[in-house]
Amino acid sequence: MKAIVVMFDTLSRHFLPCYGNDWVHAPNFQRLADRSVTFDTSYVCSMPCMPARRDWHTGRPNFLHRSWGPLEPFDDSMPKMLSEAGVHTHLTTDHNHYFEDGGLNYHTHYTTWAYWRGQEGDPWIGDLNEPGIPKGAFGKNGIYSEPEVFEAYRKAFPEESNASMQRLRYLTRQDWVNRGFMNVEENQPQARCFKDGLKFIEKNAEHDNWMLHIETFDPHEPFYTLDRYKDLYKEHYEAYDGPMFDWPMYARTTGSEKENKHLRVEYAALVSMCDEYLGKVMDMMDAKEMWDDTMLIVWTDHGFLLGEHDWWGKMSIPMYQEIANTPFFIWDPRSGARGERRKSLVQPSIDLAPTLLNFFGLKPTKDMIGQDLAGVIAQDTPVRDAAIFGMHGAHVNVTDGRYVYMRAPAHEDNQPLYQYTLMPTHMRSAFAVQDFADMTLSSPFPFMKGARTMKIQNVTWVARDRQFDTMLWDTQADPQQKSELNDPALETHMQGLMQALMRDAESPKEQFERLGLG
Repeated sequence: MKAIVVMFDTLSRHFLPCYGNDWVHAPNFQRLADRSVTFDTSYVCSMPCMPARRDWHTGRPNFLHRSWGPLEPFDDSMPKMLSEAGVHTHLTTDHNHYFEDGGLNYHTHYTTWAYWRGQEGDPWIGDLNEPGIPKGAFGKNGIYSEPEVFEAYRKAFPEESNASMQRLRYLTRQDWVNRGFMNVEENQPQARCFKDGLKFIEKNAEHDNWMLHIETFDPHEPFYTLDRYKDLYKEHYEAYDGPMFDWPMYARTTGSEKENKHLRVEYAALVSMCDEYLGKVMDMMDAKEMWDDTMLIVWTDHGFLLGEHDWWGKMSIPMYQEIANTPFFIWDPRSGARGERRKSLVQPSIDLAPTLLNFFGLKPTKDMIGQDLAGVIAQDTPVRDAAIFGMHGAHVNVTDGRYVYMRAPAHEDNQPLYQYTLMPTHMRSAFAVQDFADMTLSSPFPFMKGARTMKIQNVTWVARDRQFDTMLWDTQADPQQKSELNDPALETHMQGLMQALMRDAESPKEQFERLGLG
């Protein structure tokens, strides 16, 4: 048996035709839906990027015990378990967070791996000359300079700190430098990532016992594409006369629907590029006659807000449906189910480890609390009544597939809150020296296999606007989440589901106190 896992970053389901979109050009996602099972009630677990990938490896939630960081020494890793059992695992990725401090060891758990550079300000090409930004790439003529772009961001987001703006300035400048190399499609990271994956399939289609993981950072921001994808939306680009805008900050929108619409079109063009390369994988499976013995999984870590709820981005805002309710597809040759929908509540980031292990005849470890999805795929047999999801230090959320309950911290200081880790890193740096001044050693949680970890008080961001309110939603009656529910009995029920799932995940006791759950 073989498995191909295609993972996109920041893929929003409401931009896909198979989830009801009627204007984005993505025929291969529809082709995929016709060839596989489409999940309608798929939710994130840990947010954002590397927390979701720790979930994927370990089959359990990351976000209750720590935030961003590498795999821990005590973690069970599904790709490593497959490799050790004789299943060759290959990762091909352009996701640059794997190769920063906070993701430094995920790729080493695969048998082989390849990295394709250039995404999102990747510190890649050294060029001290001023990068010119061709407006033509964004539907206009002329040249923008990097300082002009930076000043446009500063005017749009005056509340951002100087340090935040300087970090943005570094990333945007490096991104413009990288784009100078990526002005032909074969040089773009997604194209090179999929080319390597297709080459792996070409070489190994006749072999057995392998799992290929193709992971692209797209359609994560910045939403950079070339003309052949923008031409799919030519009428909009010809009509748009606003500023260049393909990289939103995680902040409230400017209030301009014209800019929101343009940003959605920039995103749609990148989704169309993702669709193109997804189609190449399916073409290869057709050509090599692989559908009888090869599982195909297509998923994402989370969605994104593109003006919905008057926000751009994720993380600094509640995990509305546009972020949390994700697209998800599986072709399983054992059942042969195709062109069907599934309503059962699933969480790909923790369910795929047990699903793939069982597919290859291996047993999940006792610490994996995700579920094998074979029964859901075959006949929509439920595997859970409820699911928790969130980001360390923010809301803890629970859904039963219809209602979503977002539980906010009970105290303004968002304490008590600690990180439990032996790998103390943030996204791009180690913890600061002062973070260890009051560090203690914690008794091990059961899944830590006897290892004592550092217990470090978490420094969380300041609450902004309504991000820390407790909210209750009926996503069936109110899918756009415009009207909060006031139903004390239902809230009590959802609290009970949340507490039970937190206990199942061996949550630190202070998380219950932080949330005012006793």
